[in-house]
Amino acid sequence: MDEVLETPNQGAGGQHTRTALPIVALVGEDVLLPCRLESASDPVSMIVEWGRPDLKPRFVHVWHEGKDLLSNQNPSYRNRTLLSVDKLKLGDLSLTLFKVILSDSGTYRCFTPQLNRESTVKLIVGAVSLPSISGISINNNNEVLQCESKGWYPEPEVFWLDGEGNLLTARPTESLKGPDGLFTVSSKLTVEKTKRGSFTCRVHQQSINQTTETIIQITASDKGINSSHLYYTLLWPSVTIILVLELLLIGLLYWKKHLVMLTLKMNDPNKHLQTMVKEDAGYAADDSSLCFESNQSTKPQTDKDV
Repeated sequence: MDEVLETPNQGAGGQHTRTALPIVALVGEDVLLPCRLESASDPVSMIVEWGRPDLKPRFVHVWHEGKDLLSNQNPSYRNRTLLSVDKLKLGDLSLTLFKVILSDSGTYRCFTPQLNRESTVKLIVGAVSLPSISGISINNNNEVLQCESKGWYPEPEVFWLDGEGNLLTARPTESLKGPDGLFTVSSKLTVEKTKRGSFTCRVHQQSINQTTETIIQITASDKGINSSHLYYTLLWPSVTIILVLELLLIGLLYWKKHLVMLTLKMNDPNKHLQTMVKEDAGYAADDSSLCFESNQSTKPQTDKDV
């Protein structure tokens, strides 16, 4: 809440008026509207009227001779206002307004008829939100960063900054007011894909002195492409080498088997014929398992097996 500064002046008919600096609050917050009586009078037994001249009915909260009088209270403030009795005894007529909404913005008047004194204070209610940044690729050289922020009031401005805090030139800000009275703003910034560093989207509202921002870190997009290319370059040669080794091992096993058979034929043709019949019977089963035997240890053949 802003610091309160009251400026006394005397109006027509000897009426004493005090004006405070504007108070800023965000939607959903509680706010204290200041009003103080400096005379020795006891305000608890007096009439204290809080109102807004621009409303009908104009009454926001009325204190009447020791109790609240809310029969004529504006419906939009029902169950949202409070005058503290303890503070009234000390001459403090400040009004607490709970869970402010956008329509609460306006000038409030604190009036004591018996003393012909009043004070006014302006309340400004705002709404803010964090911006979000998304990237849209448009070609091989440029990328568009889009910043969007929803739920602002009053309408804010959008700025882009580089990593050193310098303002960047972006496309004109687009603004849309929703049915709830809140603004959605968006801005686009074109960035070269080879450019690295951080970029800040800053949203600022001057009248409520509120600023939010989001920072995005950009790295060169070709780095990801190169690392992916390196992965496939290393992967495919490895697969090829494994396949070649397996084929060589299978060929070696076939060559060894035929060498043994040739040796038997030369030593004993009859025994070789019996062996051929025996070997051909199990050839199909042995052949289907050759690929798997390449990764296992092979049991040497003995004369008994032959």
